[in-house]
Amino acid sequence: VVAEGQNVSVNGVAVPEGRPYLHKGLGVTWPGDWVAVASSLGVRVAWDGHLAVTVTAEPELRGGTWGLCGTYTDDPADDFVLPNGDIAAFAATFGNAWKVP
Repeated sequence: VVAEGQNVSVNGVAVPEGRPYLHKGLGVTWPGDWVAVASSLGVRVAWDGHLAVTVTAEPELRGGTWGLCGTYTDDPADDFVLPNGDIAAFAATFGNAWKVP
């Protein structure tokens, strides 16, 4: 899924703004001025088209996530786990470690 402002595409195919999209467990909706993408895996990402992003995970995923969204354990000690399993001392180090080309 690629979103640029209110323009959204899934696998290179444009999704008309404001029209709900559902295909193979992936849903795209436009709640208010936001774009929301939900998967059947229990994760929802919403974006305001500018700077704000929210990520919501179902309770069943508690302790089963990693990456920029963290480990979902409510333990601040493991919030900055790096891809190699170490803990980053700084937020910038953590964020940069998860960059992809």
